[in-house]
Amino acid sequence: MQIDIDVVLEYELCVGETVLLILEAAETDGQSIASASLEIPDATLQRIDGEGLVGQRVWASVPDRLFKLRYRALVDVTREIIALDSLDASPLTSIPSHIVTYLRPSRFCQSDLFIDFVAQSFGELSGGAKIAAIKDWVAREISYVPGSSNATTTATDTFAAQAGVCRDFAHVVCSLARAANIPARYASVYGVGVQPPDFHAVAQVWLSGAWHLVDATGMSAPNDVAVIAVGRDAAEVAFMETQQWAQPIWQSVSVSRAN
Repeated sequence: MQIDIDVVLEYELCVGETVLLILEAAETDGQSIASASLEIPDATLQRIDGEGLVGQRVWASVPDRLFKLRYRALVDVTREIIALDSLDASPLTSIPSHIVTYLRPSRFCQSDLFIDFVAQSFGELSGGAKIAAIKDWVAREISYVPGSSNATTTATDTFAAQAGVCRDFAHVVCSLARAANIPARYASVYGVGVQPPDFHAVAQVWLSGAWHLVDATGMSAPNDVAVIAVGRDAAEVAFMETQQWAQPIWQSVSVSRAN
């Protein structure tokens, strides 16, 4: 499948601000970039590797107060849908060193606080079957409610409130998976059919020696998303960071199947 992405941002910034952007689709497993352009008038750009060497981050030095950006891309997605319960968990001693960090608690994914819950609720299951059950539990027990959370909401907050948005669903899935000794990371993505149209978030779990996408919101499937970036949680993949204040003027994210 080929995915057509069109993003427009317009913000008012402090004069001379340097912005960190993470919004370009990554060249990574299961997808390739057919074409792409990033237009930021008058800005000086510098690219650096993304977290986990997935994708790139862009430093944009903006001389004026008005910041305008347009990103367009066509992404070829070759990722297949694989049944989670057909996948195995890796023995802890065989997990690669660069994957081990995704077993640990993080700022928004306090997995150590869910160990007892996971053992009691999913203890009879293993590997992908356990992840499938976690996904179903989150989809069933947590309601998707726009505006129910904010930038400081953690997985434990969402678990208690039983409401959240895609960011929160991904944090809970990551937390429960890590509590089960299955590496999990947060992924920012572009998804076809996501409502409302925006940057989307899903989880990735390490099963059978590879990363697999898990979206407990049910809005996307592995074969219709383009991964942007990954990290331990949302703090590592914000689409835009500034040193000082930033006032949004206009923002539009359009993702569709290419004709």
